[in-house]
Amino acid sequence: MRHVKDLLRYDKMVEAALRGVVREVLARAAASGLPGTHHFYITFRTGFPGVAIPDFLVAQYPDQMTVVLEHQFWDLEVQEEKFSVSLSFKNNPERLVIPFEAITAFADPSVKFGLQFQATPVDAPAIGPAPATDAPAKSNAKTPREGEVVALDSFRKK
Repeated sequence: MRHVKDLLRYDKMVEAALRGVVREVLARAAASGLPGTHHFYITFRTGFPGVAIPDFLVAQYPDQMTVVLEHQFWDLEVQEEKFSVSLSFKNNPERLVIPFEAITAFADPSVKFGLQFQATPVDAPAIGPAPATDAPAKSNAKTPREGEVVALDSFRKK
């Protein structure tokens, strides 16, 4: 059988559509808070262009980092290309800005849902994402606590 090159790049279109799922889920959480027991584990490449996190986190996680959005996050804002959120690290609130292209994994363990993304080369153009809601965030927190960073290995199929 003859190998045909995929000139339409279906893999890139699927990847962009799945990143759109993450964008929509975060936009809903920003607008209405997390429903029920839903919570999110988001793994991203810390050195990806456009990622803005404190230097001490870059030093601690030079390649990638996972954040948990559950009880203790504030000011979740979702834009078309990125999202930003405030989390507490060492009892200090810190603002994180994460482009959707930097995300390598997304999981909602409450419903056993997870996505893995291919690493996007820095110079690769993105396929146009679905529009996002720029709704203001609602805090799901009563009092700040340490930011949680976890590995997703326990959620991956072996």
